[in-house]
Amino acid sequence: MVSLCVWGTGNIGRLAIRAVDAHPRLELTSVLVHDPEKVGRDAGDLGDLGRDLGVAATDDIDSVIATRPEAIVYAASGDIRPDEAVADIVRALGAGAVVVTPALYALYDQRNAPPEMRGPVLAAITEGGGSLFVSGVDPGWANDVLPLLVSGLGSSVDVVRCQEIFDYSTYDQPDSVRYLVGMGQPMDYDAPMLAETVPTMVWGGQVRLLARALEVELDEIRESVERLPLEETVTTASMGDFDAGTQGAVRFEVQGIVAGEPLIVIEHVTRIHPSCAAHWPTPPDGDGAHRVIIEGDPRIEVTVEATDRAGNRAAGGNATAVGRLVGAVEWLIDAPPGLYDALDVPLLPATGRLGAARAAETSKTTETTETTEGTMP
Repeated sequence: MVSLCVWGTGNIGRLAIRAVDAHPRLELTSVLVHDPEKVGRDAGDLGDLGRDLGVAATDDIDSVIATRPEAIVYAASGDIRPDEAVADIVRALGAGAVVVTPALYALYDQRNAPPEMRGPVLAAITEGGGSLFVSGVDPGWANDVLPLLVSGLGSSVDVVRCQEIFDYSTYDQPDSVRYLVGMGQPMDYDAPMLAETVPTMVWGGQVRLLARALEVELDEIRESVERLPLEETVTTASMGDFDAGTQGAVRFEVQGIVAGEPLIVIEHVTRIHPSCAAHWPTPPDGDGAHRVIIEGDPRIEVTVEATDRAGNRAAGGNATAVGRLVGAVEWLIDAPPGLYDALDVPLLPATGRLGAARAAETSKTTETTETTEGTMP
């Protein structure tokens, strides 16, 4: 069994706890939290499992690192605290841990990461013997391993396009939706996520990964952003009202330019309501989907819909991203220490996991029932 710590219990950390619990060869031994109100709570409670796991959350980083977990899922945010995230990860690597995380956009394409970030990471790996793999929660596999796999089915490939198409009213981060992306804000609002160079900062690494795998030289990476207002006020189940005339839909592209043409494209189409920008690409049904389109001979289109236990597509997409990271831990444990990217780490089958979670749940339910029956007068 691989001893593992989940560091952070927000949207991604909760999913990581579930993924580790379901994996028969990973053992959750510690959970790190920042919120004092979460200290002492059981990991099963924090992961919404409906049962205890016998692992109490702590905010004592020193004590957890001292136990030298073999692996760490670093699920704390790196969006607004990249320096702190790097420091945390460097510390874990220096203790010899394998670390998987979505927190550091710049390391999606680690070969081209800024020296000031890459240098300390490599030094910590050399010192401690750990490894680091960074993959996105958008999810990363939909913008790297999936399009590359599908591209190999064509006789000729002209354009590779990766799409995320979502109704953001289902996304469980209201502040990010309203203020980071700008939904419901005036059309002259400067949404941080849409600011010039930000889309490239987040998704440019994946464009470069695709170019490297396809052995093409990028002239440059370009961005395009299009925004549309709501024609009428709409009411959403989870986030309330969004007024007519405010931003209701966003479509942006991060384009890898090859020989003057956008041949590698990562595109996001985001709405707050299906009525807005109905002429833009839409998911087959439900809240959203991820799609890969290979323009060529033949034209290939693959749409993936992931749904969580509550029927939420956005959370389901996040769960697959976490599954990619947690599923890589065993491979990284066996690999030499190093800094890895999505082209290095294979997407592995769920070997040994088919039916394992259901069997474990049944066993735990039986044990609980027997214990309860044995204590009745």
